[in-house]
Amino acid sequence: MRISKLMTERGLCSRREADDWIAAGWVRVGGQMAVLGQRAPIDAALDINPRARAEQARQMTVLLHKPIGVVSGQAEDGYEPAITLVKPANRWAGDSSGVDYHPGHLRHLAPAGRLDIDSTGLLVFTQDGRVAKRLIGDETRVEKEYLVRVRHLHPGPVPDSALARLRHGLELDGVQLREAHVSWQNEEQLRIVLREGRKRQIRRMCELVGLEVLGLKRVRIGSVVLGQLPAGQWRYLREDERF
Repeated sequence: MRISKLMTERGLCSRREADDWIAAGWVRVGGQMAVLGQRAPIDAALDINPRARAEQARQMTVLLHKPIGVVSGQAEDGYEPAITLVKPANRWAGDSSGVDYHPGHLRHLAPAGRLDIDSTGLLVFTQDGRVAKRLIGDETRVEKEYLVRVRHLHPGPVPDSALARLRHGLELDGVQLREAHVSWQNEEQLRIVLREGRKRQIRRMCELVGLEVLGLKRVRIGSVVLGQLPAGQWRYLREDERF
């Protein structure tokens, strides 16, 4: 019988996990490392590396620096989904999580939130429903911080009243927006912190006060920061990081 099927029938793991464990070198048959497709007697002695059990219990979360031109979720209008960037070749060399990659980490990853196609910055993918609920549930209060390059659509400087309205008092889709933190990062760039995430919210907020968004980058979600992660690359969420 194929070793992967044998592992499944013994209730050790799923068929998919069996293939992943074998590929990772975590399965031995009669003291010899197993290979994908290998067959063995039904009563063969299987030795499973303890790391396989540890990985089985973990639900992975990865952080991607989404570049402009890819979509957060499903492919649309010919644009690639951001999940296609989460592959071994794009893992950041500076990843300090200490996690050893194996293929099962990338299965069933789903985006916990979104960034529109014209925006860049921190995007979270997770296998953990608890993380997803924390970040995108209706009652989420997790801060999301953005650097927003803007242009004033009217003559003269941006009035203080515009920033005051951005902080509180705007309405989108018939719903009063929660209070936001808004300040100038430099002469052309705002720092905006939200505790909600409506579709294209920042762009629409800025339009309401006479500002055009020229660039938008998410740099923080909760206490987890984008940091030095390069565009188009990803890393694992570290054990000391929490949303």
